[in-house]
Amino acid sequence: MTQTTIEQRLKELNITLPNPPKPVASYVPARQTGSLVHISGQIPMAEGSLLATGIVPTDVDQDTATQCARQCTLNALANLQNAIGSLDRVTKVVKAGIFVAASKDFGAHPQIANGCSDLLVEIFGQEKGQHARAAIGVASLPLNVPVEIEYIFEIE
Repeated sequence: MTQTTIEQRLKELNITLPNPPKPVASYVPARQTGSLVHISGQIPMAEGSLLATGIVPTDVDQDTATQCARQCTLNALANLQNAIGSLDRVTKVVKAGIFVAASKDFGAHPQIANGCSDLLVEIFGQEKGQHARAAIGVASLPLNVPVEIEYIFEIE
C-alpha cells in the first residue's frame, strides 16, 4: 500500500502553499530546537495583501475571521516547508496558539480557531494533525489583523 505524501494530499485538497511570507518585524519565521519547530505568529497575508483588518465581529465577520485563520495556517506551512525542506518530515502538530482581535463581548474564538485546526487535520490526518491549542481574545494584533497564530510542529 502506497502512503500519500503531504504534497499529494495538498493536491487532493486543491491547496497550493503560498510563498513563505517575510517577517514584518525583527524575528525569524521558524526556529528549530531538537525535534520541535516553532513557527512565529502568522497573519492572514495572501499574495502580498491582508485578507482583512479590524476587530471581530465589529469590523470582520466570523466567517471572514475563520478564513483568516486558515490563511495563517497556509502561511505557517509555507514557512515550515521552507525551514525543513519537506512537510513529510512532520510527525505531529503539537500546538497552535490562536489570537483573535475581538470585542469584549465576543465569545466564539474556538469556532474561528477551527479554521486552523480543521485544516491541519485535513492535511496531516487525525493522528498527526490533531493538536493542543489555545484560542485567546485580545484587544488588538499587529497591522490591525483579526487573527494571528503561532505553531509548534514535531519533525523527524
